[in-house]
Amino acid sequence: MIPRGWISSLKFADFRVLSFATVFHSVGFGMDNVVLGWLVFELTDSPFMVGLASALRMIPLFVLGIFSGVLADSNDRRLYLKVATFGGGMTMTLLGLILILGLMNVWFVIGLALIGGITFAFLLTLRQAYTYDIVGPDNALSGLSILQMSSQVGGVAGALISGVLISAFGAGWLFVIIGFFYFGSVMILLGAKESGNSAPRAQRLNNTFVGNFKVYINLLRDYPVLLALMVLASATEIFGFSHMSLIPVFSKDVLGLGAVGLGVLTGIRQVGGMFGLTSLAILGDISYKGYLMFGIMIFFGLTQMGMYGTNNLYVAATVIFLINGCAMAVDVIFKTLMQLNVPNEQRGSAMGSWVFSIGTGPVGHVGIGSVAGRYGASLAFLVNGTILSSIGILTLVSTPFVRRLK
Repeated sequence: MIPRGWISSLKFADFRVLSFATVFHSVGFGMDNVVLGWLVFELTDSPFMVGLASALRMIPLFVLGIFSGVLADSNDRRLYLKVATFGGGMTMTLLGLILILGLMNVWFVIGLALIGGITFAFLLTLRQAYTYDIVGPDNALSGLSILQMSSQVGGVAGALISGVLISAFGAGWLFVIIGFFYFGSVMILLGAKESGNSAPRAQRLNNTFVGNFKVYINLLRDYPVLLALMVLASATEIFGFSHMSLIPVFSKDVLGLGAVGLGVLTGIRQVGGMFGLTSLAILGDISYKGYLMFGIMIFFGLTQMGMYGTNNLYVAATVIFLINGCAMAVDVIFKTLMQLNVPNEQRGSAMGSWVFSIGTGPVGHVGIGSVAGRYGASLAFLVNGTILSSIGILTLVSTPFVRRLK
């Protein structure tokens, strides 16, 4: 029997608004995930360039992760969430117009994707912290799981229609459509009333930006578990989430799929993410989240290893389904534990730590792109999976204070 508490966060009206806005935004982001990799691979026929494009897009997460957390703790989170989403819409629309005008240059594409990454760095931090503001600590795991499920629902829809839209209208018009979905998300967010529990007003007025940054450094010193979770999240990003760069290459070179096939395969990946998040939400506010985190992290690596030697579409789709199920579930656990183990007024900084960890992803995308370019996508999956599972096992054994987190 499914416990009713797994949807407890939906009783909050503002959370329902945020979830719907997230679905709308994620339809666009799901299309973006497909078209960017497809377009770069079409322009360059280089797995390395696909990895480089993904890496450059994520650099802002690394550079701005901490600063986005400081911003989230110092201002109205709802307002800045709208601003970040609107900025992403403007970037996608501009990229589309450039392509429509015939300026088909890979560096234009990558450059504007980099700018989009800047807005996304702030959006990620603000969205997670704002969820916690609305639902509170008792519903945090449910809220963050359902928020990520909302992202996956939109991502599935966007991925499934992206291939058809690329074939029918071209990449330029698809980026314009993505921009309109981002603008639609902003309009939905206008219905949210909760401003977000950032730092007290007196603290915001008395602290400079540099002062807030020093507070963040002190936070890591005072809460070493946050630093440990940052390291684990970074390792998972580098050797786990970098699998996204391999899918366009694997799809074309191993499975022989075109744009429509890549869209379907990406949609199946997103459905797998929904499965992982639903399973996590059903578990509810369980104890021993640390053990669960390590178990999923290790299985995440094993599923990637399962891609090695696979050239059957149905087997590959099933494994990719499981890969993203693990990816989404362990990501939510990271976010939950980071926020549960710091003071309430510094949860934005904790989410900045998570975004900073995501920002280490370029190392993985460039590295795995190089491996795929030289040895093929199948072996690249094997390398990723072996390293990730090994890290999970070693840290499970050697860090009792992390595995015992509840």
